[in-house]
Amino acid sequence: MISSFFSKTKPINYIIVLTLLLVFYCVARFFGQNVLFTLGLVGTNIGIVALLFFTIFLVNFIVKRNKITQTNSFTVLFYVLLCLFFPASLIDTNGIFCSFFIVLATRKILSLKSLKEIKYKIFDASMWIIIASLFYDWALLYLIWVFIAIYIYEPKNIRNWFLPLSAFVTVALITSAVLAIFGRLNFILDHYVFTLKLDADMFKEWSKSSATIVYLIVVIIVGVISSVKLGKSGVGRLASMRLVAISFTIGIFITLFETNLGYFPIMITFFPAAVFLTNYIEILRKPRFKELNLFVAILVPITVFIFKVLLK
Repeated sequence: MISSFFSKTKPINYIIVLTLLLVFYCVARFFGQNVLFTLGLVGTNIGIVALLFFTIFLVNFIVKRNKITQTNSFTVLFYVLLCLFFPASLIDTNGIFCSFFIVLATRKILSLKSLKEIKYKIFDASMWIIIASLFYDWALLYLIWVFIAIYIYEPKNIRNWFLPLSAFVTVALITSAVLAIFGRLNFILDHYVFTLKLDADMFKEWSKSSATIVYLIVVIIVGVISSVKLGKSGVGRLASMRLVAISFTIGIFITLFETNLGYFPIMITFFPAAVFLTNYIEILRKPRFKELNLFVAILVPITVFIFKVLLK
């Protein structure tokens, strides 16, 4: 029943998923807090929800356009379920913005396989990554991802290797101009500190660290299983899945570097994780086993959300 419903891409699928995201976002943000709802607060949260919704549609567009999954709604479902599994991600505004720009970069990186307008796509991907770093400095690590993509698709063109630098200069100049207008030039020095420390509190808090460990184990296992099954799907799709795997790996490192009190940018890993989970569900042939997996995949995040937010 669940698999047959989300195996389609009807509008009702997205309405249900987005409604679920909206409800749980409001609960995560406001439940149990004495919040004075002002026009500014309402406007800000409407903007954040709109950005989350746009990210969902962008995720759906990327998987369809690049054919890294079959035509279904599983990817957007898993993306939202991951938001519920990590409620802290829904209240980390910087993480939401950073994730949005990384998804924009992902769109350009994965579209390189067409070998059309490669230079524009490399520049755009680099630009979105550098903008994402304005929210989390370690997001600049994703530039490694860009260079790997260049190596895979068009390494012999020397100019491609300098395009990320060109994007960096462009964003730096525009950002400096905007900050100068508002008298905030010190933001750059204060923001890009690149402290290399793993937050001890993250590992002391059993609930947060255990969820992250379970998440890593599950995604790695389903990623390996789906990659083995997709090995015969063609070089193009396999290259895309390798880039998705690299994105996930970099995102995990950034999450470890950046996680501290009030910040938990694990949302930047949700797109590749959702892709792996979708590919895993797609390769399951026994209907009952697929239904059981989907039931657990829905039940566990909702249960975790209830315990972490409603019963904390």
